[in-house]
Amino acid sequence: MSKAQTPGIGEEKFKSKIGGQAVIEGVMMRGIDTASMANRLPNGEIDLETWPIRGGKNLPWYRKVPFLRGVFSFGISLIDGYKCLMRSADKQLTEDDEEEPTKFEKWLTEKLGDKLMPIISGISVVLGLGLAILLFMMLPTLILKFIGLFVELPTIAKNAIEGVIKIGIFVGYTALTGLMEDMHRLYEYHGAEHKTIACYEHGQELTVENVKKHCRFHPRCGTSFVFLVLFISIFVTTIFRLSWDNVLLRVLCKLALLPVVMGISYEVIRLAGKYDNIVMRIVSAPGLWIQRITTKEPKDDEIECAIAALKAVIPEGGEE
Repeated sequence: MSKAQTPGIGEEKFKSKIGGQAVIEGVMMRGIDTASMANRLPNGEIDLETWPIRGGKNLPWYRKVPFLRGVFSFGISLIDGYKCLMRSADKQLTEDDEEEPTKFEKWLTEKLGDKLMPIISGISVVLGLGLAILLFMMLPTLILKFIGLFVELPTIAKNAIEGVIKIGIFVGYTALTGLMEDMHRLYEYHGAEHKTIACYEHGQELTVENVKKHCRFHPRCGTSFVFLVLFISIFVTTIFRLSWDNVLLRVLCKLALLPVVMGISYEVIRLAGKYDNIVMRIVSAPGLWIQRITTKEPKDDEIECAIAALKAVIPEGGEE
């Protein structure tokens, strides 16, 4: 976030460790030892939920080791984010939305009881991961294999083109989802999350008017992280010289190398959020550009949710 993007609002006073995520009709914030989620309920009220973060400041050793910590942090963020999305969806249900369960639903509830929702959630996660593997690992490789039937390309060129295809799929997917009304509102909450954190980092009072002045792009955003994963994977697959002869084997090797890619990407995103120099600005630029798609200018009621969530996780003694 450069000075040119935030004119007239003063210098950034510190780099916060607080991060967040947009959820359905709300924002989740994760501080040093506390997490929160603020949701706009159907009746117009803001529902605020807080919970302690396991470990807090006393993180286990594997959450402190460079490169290794990125893999665990990503996994934990993925699980927590999914849980918050599910909880936020439940908060939007009213008595009028409840329908009489079908015979099949009654049978499932009778047989599985409390295990039903965890099983459904697990299936949803598996299907989501399967779709991600298909779109970002198998499809680009198959496209290159098809191109290879007509044009002979060196391995380095294949890896580069494959990476460009992955990034193109990611940008296209996010742009298309942004056309949906519900997703567009989710992207507005995403913008509210970024702008609120920026306001906090500039040491300004957390009010709607102050938050609106700030930029909706942030270098520590998950969008930037995904871009770095896709970009860095180009170099990792080139270094390890993954075979193009067998599509399935290549995909399995890329899955095995994914922790390496995530570990490197995490360290880069940490540096981008910590330092503001020409190198980090160049590194952050593509991710910030993509955030023009995944964030939208928020409305006042959305900013109010983000402020409520952020205030709940600010440490009493300030951040170290």
